[in-house]
Amino acid sequence: MAAAAQLGNLQEEASCSICLEYFKDPVSIECGHNFCHSCITQSWEGRDGNFPCPQCREISSGKSLRPSRQLGNMVEMLKQLHLPPVRPPEENLCEKHDEKLRLFCAEDQRMICWVCRESKEHKTHSASPVEEAAEEHKVKLQEWLLVLKKQEGYFLESRLKEEEQYKSMRNKLRAEKNKIESEFEKLRQLLKENEQALHRRLEEMETKMTMIENANITKLSNQITSLKALITEIEKKCEAPAWELLEDVRSTLSRCNNVKIQCPEMVVKTYKVMVTLDPDTASPWLLLSEGGRRVRWTDTAQTLPDTPKRFTIYSCVLGSEGFTSGRHYWEVQPLQEGDGWHVGVAAESVNRKGDITWSPEGGVWAVWGCEGEYWTLTSPETPVSPCEKPLKLGVYLDYEGGRLSLYNADSMELLYSFPQAPFTQRLFPYFGLWRGAELRLV
Repeated sequence: MAAAAQLGNLQEEASCSICLEYFKDPVSIECGHNFCHSCITQSWEGRDGNFPCPQCREISSGKSLRPSRQLGNMVEMLKQLHLPPVRPPEENLCEKHDEKLRLFCAEDQRMICWVCRESKEHKTHSASPVEEAAEEHKVKLQEWLLVLKKQEGYFLESRLKEEEQYKSMRNKLRAEKNKIESEFEKLRQLLKENEQALHRRLEEMETKMTMIENANITKLSNQITSLKALITEIEKKCEAPAWELLEDVRSTLSRCNNVKIQCPEMVVKTYKVMVTLDPDTASPWLLLSEGGRRVRWTDTAQTLPDTPKRFTIYSCVLGSEGFTSGRHYWEVQPLQEGDGWHVGVAAESVNRKGDITWSPEGGVWAVWGCEGEYWTLTSPETPVSPCEKPLKLGVYLDYEGGRLSLYNADSMELLYSFPQAPFTQRLFPYFGLWRGAELRLV
């Protein structure tokens, strides 16, 4: 039996992973894997560069094909033995009953056979055919795939901006260093001590900057590597047969749930905007600061003209500028919680003279905070449980992406991201304050 197994392994090693037959004119590529000359040539047909290995996906810089003569000789010797072809392993069988695993137990998250289904262990459990369960889990995995790929894009974009920023800073530092050297060359005797002091300062700045750059780039690279590995695993599972997709699917979904989705700091800085409050929209119960960057609830209503833009029933106010495209980020600091506050965005059509439906259906995407607790303004409301109480809130609007996300502005922990949906109206920064509340834009 052992000899037969070893002979089967030898047959597999002598077979091309593309055509699944014995090698014909075998060649080796840069990563070390072997293929039939015609198979790998056809696989790379139409590519001008970046040639991936069909087996390990490693990228080769060129079509470097090295003949594997010894492998070819071994294949010829195997052919002379007239061995039966290697058969792919049969579908998994139940270890207890030796029956095909045709069902998937939802409670235990594993495949079972019809005999298992009737046993005491699974009789009360919900079970479905393997193909149906695989489709259901494939949808979940594909949803995670979209999220993870978008997160990968955030990190890639962040890394690129980090590299560009530090490159620009380094060029400026070097240019400044050259300028100083040129100036002090003329006045070296008079200003030698000042020159040396400035040199030391610039070198310390460059050293510190390089350390920060290396730390940030390393962190982002590690996050990208981790996401790529998880994405690759999910892509392979989605392409695999049903029984293979469901094998250990709980572990894969668990690791997806453990991914901490963040908005990278550099992306946030790139899209940060200056938001000021529009006094024409402010409720009479709200008092705005002179620069329109601070608002508080007041016990006495002010006498203000009742314009169409103004909120008259609820104590709300909008930002001066609305958005119909692009990405935008701003930060809000609750100075006094009072009876609660709202922070988010509102559509231009939001009701300003009557009852407001506090949900995206009513044109409001926001989070409600009160006494250290937080809820989403959705139907129904969803509690938000941050790792630590946010001292500042970050609001990130991706108009084309149809998404509004709120963060702890200090740790960049994602507090809540509203389900993706296309925006069709102009959106304004939105703030609601109840008795005793006070907010400041930072």
